[in-house]
Amino acid sequence: MRRPEHVARVVVVGGAGFIGTHVVERLAAAGWAILVVDDSSHPCGVPLPGSVDLLLAGGGSDEARAAMERFRPAALVHLAAKGGVNRALRDPGGHVADVLSQSVGCFASAAAAGCSSIVIASSGGAVYGDPRVLPASERLRPAPRSAYGAEKLCEETYLATVAQRGVRTMALRYGNVYGPRQDGTGEAGVVAITATRLLEGLAPVVFGDGLQTRDFVYVEDVAEATVAALGSRRSGPVNVGTGRETSVRDIVNGLVQLTGSTAGIEYRAARDGEVRRAALDASRAQRWLGWRAQTKLIDGLARTAAFFAARGPAAATNVSGGTT
Repeated sequence: MRRPEHVARVVVVGGAGFIGTHVVERLAAAGWAILVVDDSSHPCGVPLPGSVDLLLAGGGSDEARAAMERFRPAALVHLAAKGGVNRALRDPGGHVADVLSQSVGCFASAAAAGCSSIVIASSGGAVYGDPRVLPASERLRPAPRSAYGAEKLCEETYLATVAQRGVRTMALRYGNVYGPRQDGTGEAGVVAITATRLLEGLAPVVFGDGLQTRDFVYVEDVAEATVAALGSRRSGPVNVGTGRETSVRDIVNGLVQLTGSTAGIEYRAARDGEVRRAALDASRAQRWLGWRAQTKLIDGLARTAAFFAARGPAAATNVSGGTT
């Protein structure tokens, strides 16, 4: 059956991944016509709703550009990412080539296809660096300490050039997103990696003293904020977090208790470029989007641990842990 033309149309790049599937499910339930563009480099193993069109391609590819021209979306949600802080640290040039070029090409294609609104995933934990005042607000001057944070800030800068063409743009500066469907075998996502290791009988790994803090925000809350951003008339950066600091050591200890593990914590040397403390002032999100985080940390950790336990052993186990 052909969709009626009045149905809102959205392209979700990275829509088959961890955050993307949560966002797509909400959009589909709300009646949006959806085109997911995903290169399948980070699938989460959850099938997309049957009403969703899927293109297996990079967001900045010629195939994606042609598909957007045919689809004629009203909005773009850009959630695609390749690697995190550690990969960008090892190979900043390669990270820019793989990530920034794809993102910039995607923004241009969306604008050319007639998008009136573009919402992207940025990083509140990385673009602010180590601010003296926490929780960090959007009024602070960005000062990223890592190549990953610098790349995210570059995406925001390129997005601002698209805004000059009359497109409403918003960069959602996520905190440390965690929850079901996150990859527990990669280099980023301390909650998912720790849960995976504990459930496989391995000791969790913490880099540094474990007292570094992050703003951990549950993925379903993040998905709600992302969908709300599509309905906003505002433009600019918006923090998506809880406003609270939680140490990596507290996260690991909480997961140890939830899983009943008797494994001790393995401490390793701190990593270069890591932010020491992070928390995000989400008052702008409340004003602009009518959003605030709803999930208590202990509840989110319990749901995440239950998800990994129900899923069973992972195909591979990351031994490096991570705090991002």
